Amino acid sequence: MRSSSLALALALLLAACSSPASAPAGNTVKIGMDFPLSGAEAAVGQPIANGAILAIEQANAAGFAGGKFKIEADTLDDTTQGLHDPAQGAQNAKTLIGDPAVLAIIGPYNSNVAKAEIPLTNDAQLAQLSPAATADSLTIGDGAKALRQSHPDLVTFFRTCTRDSEQGAALAHFAQTLHLWHVFIVDDNETYGLDLADAFAASAKSDGLTVLGHEHLAAHQQDFKALLTKIAAAHPDLVFFGGVTTTGGALLRRQMPDAGLGNVPFFGGDGIASDDFLKTAGAAADGTYWTIAAPDVNRLGSAREFVAAYRKRFKSEPIGYSAAAYTATQIALAAIAKGIGSDGTLPARATVVADVAATKGFSSPIGIVGFDANGDTTAPVLTLQHVKAAKIETVDVYTVK
Repeated sequence: MRSSSLALALALLLAACSSPASAPAGNTVKIGMDFPLSGAEAAVGQPIANGAILAIEQANAAGFAGGKFKIEADTLDDTTQGLHDPAQGAQNAKTLIGDPAVLAIIGPYNSNVAKAEIPLTNDAQLAQLSPAATADSLTIGDGAKALRQSHPDLVTFFRTCTRDSEQGAALAHFAQTLHLWHVFIVDDNETYGLDLADAFAASAKSDGLTVLGHEHLAAHQQDFKALLTKIAAAHPDLVFFGGVTTTGGALLRRQMPDAGLGNVPFFGGDGIASDDFLKTAGAAADGTYWTIAAPDVNRLGSAREFVAAYRKRFKSEPIGYSAAAYTATQIALAAIAKGIGSDGTLPARATVVADVAATKGFSSPIGIVGFDANGDTTAPVLTLQHVKAAKIETVDVYTVK
């Protein structure tokens, strides 16, 4: 009897672990957050987290669900030794999953962190909404299917930002308009950087550009003399970088003048779009172009109230992904509110996922937002920016068709 009782107990425990979490008890709802909040990427990660925090504070002030529930932010840092770390992101996801009060996660910023987290949040049937992780492989293709290991047909990861393929295509087309026909591509060999570089390469070739070479950086590489000598020998009109500031983007640009490439334009995606890039690249930053997979909120009438509220609350300027995080959080809260039972019980996590997936025509600071069957935004917007005289200037904001 003792052994059979133990077997029964173990069977019940395993069943509980493999089934979706039931509705949490109590009157506190937690929204988990995972971003790089220390080290080199905190200058981007914290403004994004602030956008989510503002949405939570406003929901509480308005009396969420008739004032019956309080929303709390559980904000975790996915940085290790100053850099974003997929392993830390995965641990953060496990921590948030382990708290039954957490009904949604906002984040992360980096695509390789998202890649480590999605199998976990999919297994837990916990909605995860990223305002900034842009790699195509997170939502479409065989890569996305592989991440949904526990529930292959259940999309639990959503994003309010635009995909890398759309950034790559826009940058290739812009290079064409500038008559930059010969390009050398470099990436940081990480999920986001590879994805973006490959997307740019494919679009560049279809647009008639010539790809002179494609090289990958080693982790923690600091000296690019040999690589830049090779690039200079190819005589490019443009150097394209797939990656982030901290994985070599800024140092590569900083060292280009030493190889005679100081006047060659430098293109990249949102991973280098920061003041930290300007600081590290120094005077060589001029002539850099990048896209942000979100709108410039200062050019959107729909974002006027958000920008004013953000400035008042945080005494600083929001970035494009701040508004995307605010929107993601609003959508998560709307789904939670929708799922509250007539008896006042909170919804199960799977119910929140279903209601997030059903989001259509949601009015937000970044426009009218919804999600397609893959979890991607139905209103993708890109901002193209240029560094000139050590200042970042917006060149254009446009909706991806």
